[in-house]
Amino acid sequence: MQPFTTLEAVVAPLDRSNVDTDAIIPKQFMKSVKRTGFGVNLFDEWRYLDHGEPGQDISTRQPNPDFVLNQPGFAGAQILLARDNFGCGSSREHAAWALADFGIRALIAPSFADIFYGNCFKNGMLPIQLGEATIQALFDLVARIPGLRLAIDLEAQTVRPAGGEAIPFAVEPERKRRLLNGLDDVALTLRQAERIRDYERQRRADEPWLFA
Repeated sequence: MQPFTTLEAVVAPLDRSNVDTDAIIPKQFMKSVKRTGFGVNLFDEWRYLDHGEPGQDISTRQPNPDFVLNQPGFAGAQILLARDNFGCGSSREHAAWALADFGIRALIAPSFADIFYGNCFKNGMLPIQLGEATIQALFDLVARIPGLRLAIDLEAQTVRPAGGEAIPFAVEPERKRRLLNGLDDVALTLRQAERIRDYERQRRADEPWLFA
């Protein structure tokens, strides 16, 4: 997993509450467990004017010019600004995969659904919770300055708008440690590989009939 230390990038405002995982990645595109290839269908029903199907040639689709991620000023955005309860609905990890595959590295909202929040950390993204008033101030700032860039420092736990003051945020210490070091569940398990091998060797010696 790619570590997250600092990020300076364009922030895209998604001015919606209760964005559920089916909106993030509609169910018909959940045809793989490879974690990649989902970015082209991120927010599919909002990004395109036509109905999409798995394997469809994206060049034949009709982009929705009113959707924020299709607007030139937010091209290449790696930070998503949203309203409360982002990632609600089903527990599909594909939602986090789609955001990461699209290039989103951080999300900022007043609140996130619990399972989605955890899935972000497991996939190298940083979900940042800020108060409603601060979120509104950021929406107002982006409205005045399209293409606004934010600087995020995970070690310092701050978000800083270009030319503005740092905004502190909270994050659980263990999740912070894992993200700073790029450690997902698999990587943490592999750190114990020698102990696992020792256990397997001892188990084979103590109970050989299990391996006959």
